[in-house]
Amino acid sequence: MQKRLNYLIQNLEKHQLDAVALNPGPSLNHLTGLDFHLMERPVVAVFWADGEMQIILPELERAKLARLPFEVCVSTFGDVIDTWQSVYTQALESASKDSLRIGIEPTRLRYLELNLLQTALPNANFEDGSACIAPLRLRKDASELAKMKRAAEIAQNALLETLKTVRPGQSEKQIAAELMVQLYRAGSDPELPFSPIVSTGPNTANPHASPTDRLLGEGDFLLIDWGAGFEHYFSDITRTFSCGEPNAEMRKIAELVRQANEAARLGGKAGMTCGDIDRLARDVIARGGYGERFTHRTGHGLGMEAHEAPWIVGGSPVVLEEGMVFTIEPGIYLEGFAGVRIEDDVVVTTDGLLSLTDLPREVLPLEIFC
Repeated sequence: MQKRLNYLIQNLEKHQLDAVALNPGPSLNHLTGLDFHLMERPVVAVFWADGEMQIILPELERAKLARLPFEVCVSTFGDVIDTWQSVYTQALESASKDSLRIGIEPTRLRYLELNLLQTALPNANFEDGSACIAPLRLRKDASELAKMKRAAEIAQNALLETLKTVRPGQSEKQIAAELMVQLYRAGSDPELPFSPIVSTGPNTANPHASPTDRLLGEGDFLLIDWGAGFEHYFSDITRTFSCGEPNAEMRKIAELVRQANEAARLGGKAGMTCGDIDRLARDVIARGGYGERFTHRTGHGLGMEAHEAPWIVGGSPVVLEEGMVFTIEPGIYLEGFAGVRIEDDVVVTTDGLLSLTDLPREVLPLEIFC
């Protein structure tokens, strides 16, 4: 843990920041091991460039700090909302007159926390600290990779158990409910990376569909995008299946997506850019005549969040390094008809991209799993 904090201090110096302010979430957990709910009570930890850490939190959460292996300056407040600002102001009083540059996570820190900080530090400039914070979790170590491998195993085992129960006439919601049960039975953390996407028939053409009451019918595709959590690390997988015999165009797009997934998985390696990986998958689909139907990036980073850096998107100059983990998930979506997506989780190694997921990638008929 101290190694992670030292890396943060190096990044603060590199980006000429005086501090970063974090609220509950993956980055705070990664640096401290502390696990807080993001709730109506504002928890903020400030990591200063000199190595000092301050945390301002509800008194009822104070006991969690006993787990910390290092010293921290603590300020607490009760449930009287009108007192919160005075606690924040007093805690940060020694820095209140300084012109500071403080980094934040723009997609996570809420107005609630930001307003308290800005009032307490009126001369500080709060800015996007992503360039300083995101690299902390970009490359996974052996312990993190083991947890991600286990999260993938749990997710795959849960899906196989779910598929045993799937029959024509079941609704998307029914299939999703069974998958949720199986995820927990297989050993997933209570917190999943996201609510599973289960779509059938024309709904599969919506990449981020929510389960509905639509019933699975003969000739439909069934698309399932799901994941599990294990000790704060996630998996994120997609597979597509057929109910009965798909028609010729459905078979064509299924094979193109499989080939695109394979091209990126087998062709990627350290030293390539994220944009290179996107192009490997996208070119296959474009040559097949469906380029405009591949409507999203090829993948995204994965770890303590379901979506994090690096972003596998066209034109990205970010260079792949050993230990980075991301998804490869090409898709083709024909509105009103059908869609296919095949998604794997891969880690960059010295020998190329190693897949943490290994379920069949062909669009297989559901009956073989029953």
